[in-house]
Amino acid sequence: MSAEWKTQAPQSWKLTLPCTKAEAERLAGEVPEIEILDNPPVLMTSEPDPDRPDDWQLDAYFEGEPEADALALVRSLVPSAAAIAAAPEPVEDQDWVTLSQAFLEPIRAGRFYVHTAAHAGTAPDGAVTFHIEAGRAFGTGHHETTTGCLEMLDRMAGEGLRFDRVIDVGTGTGLLAFAARALWPDARYAASDIDPISIDVTAENMAANAIPADAMLLVTAPGLDDPALQAAAPYDLVIANILAGPLIDLAPDLAGALAPGGSIVLAGLLDTQAEAVTAAYVAQGLTPVDRNTRGDWPTLRLRK
Repeated sequence: MSAEWKTQAPQSWKLTLPCTKAEAERLAGEVPEIEILDNPPVLMTSEPDPDRPDDWQLDAYFEGEPEADALALVRSLVPSAAAIAAAPEPVEDQDWVTLSQAFLEPIRAGRFYVHTAAHAGTAPDGAVTFHIEAGRAFGTGHHETTTGCLEMLDRMAGEGLRFDRVIDVGTGTGLLAFAARALWPDARYAASDIDPISIDVTAENMAANAIPADAMLLVTAPGLDDPALQAAAPYDLVIANILAGPLIDLAPDLAGALAPGGSIVLAGLLDTQAEAVTAAYVAQGLTPVDRNTRGDWPTLRLRK
């Protein structure tokens, strides 16, 4: 899942709101809800006073003075602060995306261990390790959607499933494609994203993780709308961690590119959206076979 982040802005603004620990934990990684905004804010959560462990703080950083709809959306993320009359203020210009994520704690999901440079050398024995630096694209592994996909892929490998042609649609940082390649190293891989920045980031992350540049076809495209991606079909594994609306819209294309007997892993949807997303793929002849849920975020697996 990707977002078009601008890392330098003429003026940054900050909105500070109190929040509960539970709200802060939900917002600690990427938050797909804010991607509906043209310029999503960067969210930072902190515990101002360790002696008050349930009283946390949300700082939302905006590129330029935020519009009312953006402020309302951020406020909706912390219902406990509904009565707080805080206003945004201008702040010193910084790269808030990288700053907010640079010291994210490592993630363990199944056999996978995902870390930034701040935690290099901390991987447990036997883990499949990826260095995914914080920055310009969605998918460091810290949101439940990405972690849920990692766990689903790990479970599929544990069941003995094998794949020969794999595509990661909406690849973001490339992490899910990298994880699949670690599980099924002999398969052919493609990764696409509508955001060209994400494709650049994926290429950078391939180098950072010693993945050969020719190990994966990287394409900037919405869904599968590219001749190279279509020529590489059919795929026997499709991974799509995007949002519910695009997943539904892409159902005919993704299902059509899936080989008979192939599997598709879908994420980026809320639990309340799972029925509609599943129905869109069932209408294309797919059958639900597995599901895991982290918080409000399910990961679905269907088979053709």
